[in-house]
Amino acid sequence: MEPYKTAVDREMQRVVGEAAHTLKSYRPESPLSNLLTDIIRESVAARTGQPTDMAVMNIGGIRSLLEEGEITVGDIYQVCPFENNLAVAVLRGDVLLHLLEQIAACGGEGISGAELVITADGKLLQAKVGGRTVDSAREYRVATINYVVEGNDRMDAFKSASSVTQ
Repeated sequence: MEPYKTAVDREMQRVVGEAAHTLKSYRPESPLSNLLTDIIRESVAARTGQPTDMAVMNIGGIRSLLEEGEITVGDIYQVCPFENNLAVAVLRGDVLLHLLEQIAACGGEGISGAELVITADGKLLQAKVGGRTVDSAREYRVATINYVVEGNDRMDAFKSASSVTQ
């Protein structure tokens, strides 16, 4: 086992970035949830060759913070320890609005590419995607992870997606 442990330890200690300050996760949005959803959105666009309108990450899936300083592969596994895959859901605008209402109702989730105005008691007052009011007839490409796209963490609007690619 020792050769395998040594190889795994070496990989987990590999530095992949640096944080200028400690990044934490909290609702309604946070530097860490913003970073992760930006990464999801950009990764899906790079993988599929198509841009996405927005990205969503459940706050409950973010299990640690990133300390100021060097970021290692091991740090990333502590922040996101689950074996999730990237996914893209195509949601009609009215379904997307329902999803954004669900996000507002729980006090917020990690999002990228969208702006929400919500009340303290979880009501959605305003939603914009790409700087524009959501068009209920338009289709939107939403990047996320497989756990969320399956409708988990109170985001069951994803179950009404017109298509899902994982």
